[in-house]
Amino acid sequence: MAQTTSFCAQAFSCWNWKCALVSASARSAVYLVAMAGTGGRSGTRGSLGVVLVEMAYVTVTSGLYAGIQQKALGVRSRLLGNGIIVFGIPWLAQAFDWLAHRAAAAPAPRKATVAVLFYATLSALFHLYAMRRGAFLTGREGRPLRNDFRRVPRLIGGFVLAPVVLISAGAGRLVRVKGAEAAY
Repeated sequence: MAQTTSFCAQAFSCWNWKCALVSASARSAVYLVAMAGTGGRSGTRGSLGVVLVEMAYVTVTSGLYAGIQQKALGVRSRLLGNGIIVFGIPWLAQAFDWLAHRAAAAPAPRKATVAVLFYATLSALFHLYAMRRGAFLTGREGRPLRNDFRRVPRLIGGFVLAPVVLISAGAGRLVRVKGAEAAY
């Protein structure tokens, strides 16, 4: 238990203000767009309530979650660390987000919740990619936010091309293995 408390205290001590700022802005926009697709059933006031709850809640929590994700970069098992970053934190955050909306009597429609869960997972994949390359980190490892933003186009390009690179590398290995087997 003391180890868990220490881990959480360390995560909060490196609260990632960069991610809090970016996440609150982007996720609120996703909610607003998803809410616009409901045809006004919840009304402008209801939509605004959902977005305001999202902004307040995400601003407070996303910095903490990103701090925990940054700590997970150091987990001995890279696979476990990546799983915590991509699935554990975002899905737990989304569950708490859902509860916050319920508690504030501003429940988000299922469509908005699913859209944000998809966005959170994709965003976490990008966040992992960027953090592994030294971007959007705080504390000793961090650089100024303007430097991170300057790197965004290259990071996005690399992130988008990463599956192509992985598939190409896998196909190349498969061809080499097949060629080696044919030589026997």
